[in-house]
Parts: sequence; C-alpha cells; structure tokens
Amino acid sequence: MKLSHLAETLIGSEIVKLGGEIRDKIRGGERIYNFTVGDFDPVIFPIPKELEEEIITAYRNHFTNYPAGDGNLDLREALVHFLKEREQLDYKASEILVASGGRPLIYSLYRAVCDKEDKVIYAVPSWNNNHYTHFIGAEHVVIEARAENNFMPVAKDIKPHLKGATLLALCSPQNPTGTTFTKHDLEAICDMVLEENNSRGDNEKKLYVMYDQMYWQLTYGDIEHYNPVSLRPAMKSYTIFIDAISKCFAATGVRVGWAFGPQVIRDKMNAILSHLGAWAPMAEQKACARFLLNNAAIDSYLNEFKAEVEVRLRDIYNGLQQLKSEGFSVDAIAPQAAIYLTIKIDLAGKKTANGHVLKQQSDVTAYLLNEAKLAVVPFYAFGADRSSPWYRLSVGTCKKEEIAEMIGQLRNALKKLTI
Repeated sequence: MKLSHLAETLIGSEIVKLGGEIRDKIRGGERIYNFTVGDFDPVIFPIPKELEEEIITAYRNHFTNYPAGDGNLDLREALVHFLKEREQLDYKASEILVASGGRPLIYSLYRAVCDKEDKVIYAVPSWNNNHYTHFIGAEHVVIEARAENNFMPVAKDIKPHLKGATLLALCSPQNPTGTTFTKHDLEAICDMVLEENNSRGDNEKKLYVMYDQMYWQLTYGDIEHYNPVSLRPAMKSYTIFIDAISKCFAATGVRVGWAFGPQVIRDKMNAILSHLGAWAPMAEQKACARFLLNNAAIDSYLNEFKAEVEVRLRDIYNGLQQLKSEGFSVDAIAPQAAIYLTIKIDLAGKKTANGHVLKQQSDVTAYLLNEAKLAVVPFYAFGADRSSPWYRLSVGTCKKEEIAEMIGQLRNALKKLTI
C-alpha cells in the first residue's frame, strides 16, 4: 500500500522495540530490572497529594468542558507567578501557551519557525529532535556530543553550523543523559547566537533557540540549572522555553505543559495547535492553576521527591563504580539532574560463555537483557553512533531494595565474558 512519503520514511523507535522485548520476557515469567522507562511508577513516586486533591475537586465541580485554546487564563497567570518566583523570569500571560504536555508544544514550535529544508541544529544523544526535524522536512545538522563534556553540546562544535540555521534545539537537564549545561558553556552558546542574529538583516529569518527544561527543578548536589534568558537577557527575543508538570512532579499522565517566549511565535504555535486539539484537560488546568501557587506544597514535595530520586541514582552510580574498581568494563557519569544516569558498558568484542562474540553494541544490549536481566536504553536509540557503549538508565520505576540485586546480577553476567 502506497502512503505518504512522511509516513513511509518515519524512523522506527529503538525504545519501542526494546520495550516490546521486555514485555515479552516479563509475560514469560522472567524477572527483568527495567530501567528503560522515562516515566514513574506512581506507587513509588505519586504526584503531590495537593495536586491530586485539586484535580478531584475540579472534576467534582464539573470542569469538564473545553478549556481556552491557548490555556485557561487562571493557569497562565499562575505560571506568570511561578516563573517569577522560581526562576526570576518575567513573562506575561500572553507570552505563555498551554498544551497537553511538551510534545505538541515542541511540534508546533518546529512548525511555526521552520520551513522545509531549513537547518535545524541539535546534539545527539537527545530526545526526538531527529523525528521532529524529519516531520517538517528540515535539514538535520547533528552535533555529536562527547563524554568529556558530559554529553552536552559546546559552542565550538555548534559554531561552524550557525550560518543560515533557523533553530537550535537545546535541552538542560538533558534527556537522555541527566546532565546539565555549565554556566560558562551556556553563556558561550548564547553569545554565539546573539552574534549570529546581529549579523542578519531585517528581512532575514533569525536563529531561534528551543530550550527544553522539563527536568530543571530536579538537580542534585551543587549542580545549578541555568537558562539563556537569565544569563543573557537579550536572548529573550530568540528563546522559546518548553516545560510541564510532567517530570518535576511525577505527573506524566496529568498532561499539562507550557511554552513561553516571544508572543509572535507563541501566537503562531497556538494557531497551529488550534487545528490539532492538543489542549490540556480543563480539570487538570484548573488544578494546576491552584497548585502552582501553593509554594509550601511544592517545596515539601520537591524536597522529598528529589531525595528519593537522588538516592537511587547515587546508589546505582556507586555500584557501577565498584564494578569498575573490580576491573569490569563499566563506568558512569556522577548524577547531576533529572531521573537518568549515564552509564557505560563497553563489552563489544567480548565472548559469551557459549562462544558467541558480542560483535556490535546491539549485541551488548541484548546480552545485558538476556543474561543480566538488565534493560537500559542505548544512546544509539537517541541518535548517537551505533557503536556508542553508553546507555540511559532511568530510576522512575526503581525500587531501592532491587539495586543491590541488579548490581549483583550484572556482576555475574560480566564474569561470564572472556576476551
């Protein structure tokens, strides 16, 4: 059957493929340590009780009709307060757009800013930028981020590609790495963007920055979150932020997200979404409007939530460092942010107990699943080179008591390999 060029050229998701294999094994009775899901087990990480109660109250008050197309005014006004209170960012309600999570906002931003064959710059590994660029028929300009920079893009790697580019897609804290921009590195990128835009004429399209900060409140230790507009106020004309209730409040199913930036872009994004019906549900909007003004509830929840996420990330990191000290080919980047740990499992070329050689990284991924019962997402699923030995490990569904078991199972699997 002949379908559209877009439909026939969509890239299949490695994560979906891996998820199918995991489900098959679990249905077959196998115990799998599943660290693939960028989501939360609500039994382990429930949403804030106050938010839950506000949602229930909103439904009981019959807030079940269509919301305002660009987001209810009470929610956008609450977001004005929230942004000022939490990030010291000054935006008007008319510069904020609400939708059902981050995805429709990202899609509408790509559509509003980019034309077919425009240059879109993004780093890999990163979440879904390759798919959104494909959707709009733009030119992929891919920056391969490196371990020495904690897999965050740096200015010197971006600079050669800026001429003629329309969109620079950035994310911090980064999915899949759980790492963040340093102040110095983000300042250097902002200065570069401002310099490029100052060189463009009045009739030329500017270079815009999408700044996905979905995990920005989940930082650990002495890690600080930085954003372009706070560092360089002139970036306000060129930066569109993407954020949501989803990750920082374990509320992925609540489906309330927001974008904010230049009103002319926000209005075009809204016009595009008006034809898709990607509204956040009315009751959830009403609930979020009240919850985001409840500073005591937010602080109390984040203190406990962050502590529980961090202890899981650090325990797994310490376990992997112990395996590394025992001589195994594993490593990890110390936890910085989000719910992810960047881990390295460099086993390509080794031989299994039955004589099978792990020739490529996909063989390593399969060995981890089949022998160690460990499911993690390879960076090649996020656009990195297929030979990359790095993985995303997510703790959103992790039970603390399973960590030592998982490390032990991994140790046993590693012991069975020979050179």
